[in-house]
Amino acid sequence: MIRYRSVILDVDSTLCAIEGVDWLAARRGPEVARRVAETTERAMSGEIAMEAVYGDRLALVRPSRRDIEQLAQAYRDSVAPGAREAIHALRAQGVRAVLVSGGLRQAIAPLASELGFTEADLHAVDVRWDEHGEYAGFDETSPLTTQHGKVGVVRSANLPPPALAVGDGATDLAMRPAVAAFAAFTGFVRRDAVVSGADHVCESFAAVRDLVLT
Repeated sequence: MIRYRSVILDVDSTLCAIEGVDWLAARRGPEVARRVAETTERAMSGEIAMEAVYGDRLALVRPSRRDIEQLAQAYRDSVAPGAREAIHALRAQGVRAVLVSGGLRQAIAPLASELGFTEADLHAVDVRWDEHGEYAGFDETSPLTTQHGKVGVVRSANLPPPALAVGDGATDLAMRPAVAAFAAFTGFVRRDAVVSGADHVCESFAAVRDLVLT
């Protein structure tokens, strides 16, 4: 029995163990790392709106093209245990899987491709560089830079119902009005405010697979 026909996956601290912007910030020294990590956690816990800090975090980090290439490898190296197998099992049963992330598209895209996601299956935020490969901004019009932007992205994706959203943060919980159910992923971090608003709690991708294919 297939319980959900579509699955929407977050990336940072869900599909992968890292928070991409925090990983980049750690390369800028302890003070930048601390400031960025603190604001990330406050936004993910729902204490502050993501739109209040998204641009500020990137302005502190200013990721170059080379930085993003290295982050792309870090994403590959930190895939959640069992995620590849679970995604394969879902697709084998005809379940549609997509990625919806507030992370940077160019860093996530190589892993997404490896896992069989098409360009249309990856929803993330574009970053821009100048002719020297230095940071030149990001897509400020993307709804994924806001606290509640994921719900609109999911609705516009026209996914087969019923759909399950899976994520660890408050921006993921915001997808709840657009899906049949939301599962809080606690394999890397557990946020009580997110868990309390979830329909299910999954500690692993094996649990996600079993939740969908029951």
